Amino acid sequence: MTTSQAELLPGTQRALAHRLAVAQTDGRAPSMVAAVVREGRTVWHGARGTESIGVRDDKVQYRIGSITKTFTAVLVLRLRDEGVIDLQDRLEKHLPGTKAGEATIVQLLAHTSGLAAESPGPWWERTPGSLRPELDDVLGHAPFRHAVGRRHHYSNPGYSLLGALVEELRGAPWEEVLRQEVLEPLGLERTGRRPHAPHARGWAVHPWADVLLAEPVEDLGRMASAGQLWSTSGDLARFAAFLAHGDERVLSDVGLVEMRRPAAPSEPAELADGVAYGLGLQLRHRAGRFLVGHSGSLPGFLADVTIDVADDVAAVVLANCTSGPSVSEVGAELVRIVAESEPRIPALWRPLGEVAQEVLELVGPWYWGTQAFALRLTERAGLTLEPLSGAGRRTRFEASAGDTWVGLEGYYAGEVLRPVRRSDGRLSHLDLGSFVFTRTPYDEGAPVPGGVDPRGWRGMA
Repeated sequence: MTTSQAELLPGTQRALAHRLAVAQTDGRAPSMVAAVVREGRTVWHGARGTESIGVRDDKVQYRIGSITKTFTAVLVLRLRDEGVIDLQDRLEKHLPGTKAGEATIVQLLAHTSGLAAESPGPWWERTPGSLRPELDDVLGHAPFRHAVGRRHHYSNPGYSLLGALVEELRGAPWEEVLRQEVLEPLGLERTGRRPHAPHARGWAVHPWADVLLAEPVEDLGRMASAGQLWSTSGDLARFAAFLAHGDERVLSDVGLVEMRRPAAPSEPAELADGVAYGLGLQLRHRAGRFLVGHSGSLPGFLADVTIDVADDVAAVVLANCTSGPSVSEVGAELVRIVAESEPRIPALWRPLGEVAQEVLELVGPWYWGTQAFALRLTERAGLTLEPLSGAGRRTRFEASAGDTWVGLEGYYAGEVLRPVRRSDGRLSHLDLGSFVFTRTPYDEGAPVPGGVDPRGWRGMA
């Protein structure tokens, strides 16, 4: 028997529509569109405002601002997957002559390069890119604000450099590479550097009166790879499905996991707020959920993509106003409504296929000193280690050379788990990065570091 969650229940749909309506009204947005994706498929779309007359709302283009950075990060990670670059390479190796060559590629991706947040001169988001024709114009005479690699400092010029890196190594304009390598494979037909009708107009809403002021629409030139793109709720829903599920035609699964992993040290205030940054993705802990995605803004437009990978629910929110609604909060709320109203049905449990006896022998309780752990064999024939009570180090392992296993996360990431056997072949203990795990606390028959008191366990003297 199988159960489908393809369609949302009427009550869930109404709750989503209500949340969108409240956001559009309270945020005083001329228009707002949203979409929800579950299990890789768009299951709901909503629209409020003045841009939906006579056209499909999911086809209307909005500027998406810094969500563009996520697309640029995918292009850079593709270069790494192909072996063209190493993320630890200094920029100077592949793009010589900039004033930021000492920063590494991964530092640019994670906003730890130390570069300034903005380019010098007039506000780049509201002036033509022709004012900054070269990278020197984007960086200015003193591009660094912090020591390289020491702190997270969001940098728009940093992503301009990454776009230039893509152009240098591909020998083609950034937008052409993006279309060929990402947009076309994912079917994002309404996403691009320039708008094509139907598209929303960008407005500033007066803070103290319900009146509008048209915002300018500029081509950002060299800054395009940091924030130029136009897209639709329909296209971004498909992009969110890619970020949740992957597509090997576009990016390796390893690269996708890297994007969603914290890569930048957080400031104390960011730690308190539960936010961090990966490689081209913003990371948030909100109400017990781990959310990944990116927000974006340009004069006249707000945008957000939010994904709860664990519950397999994503939301897209677009609005055509300079400020007002918190689209990131709206996106998180749309995800929460679906995840709580219609909890994800877990995958069908099935027994494993054939399992080697020497692997099955590893599972069960183990002790590191006196702390009890459980080693379990998972559905993908990997091992998980977790404490039996309280807090403690936990990780997943995948099989490696011989009969060893390598940690995938947490404290033991990259560390080797090695089963150690006695001369007669019986299992003695586990060696995990020099830590000895035994079947009983301080097993006197195992080589416990420091030895075991020969008097054994006893009461108080």
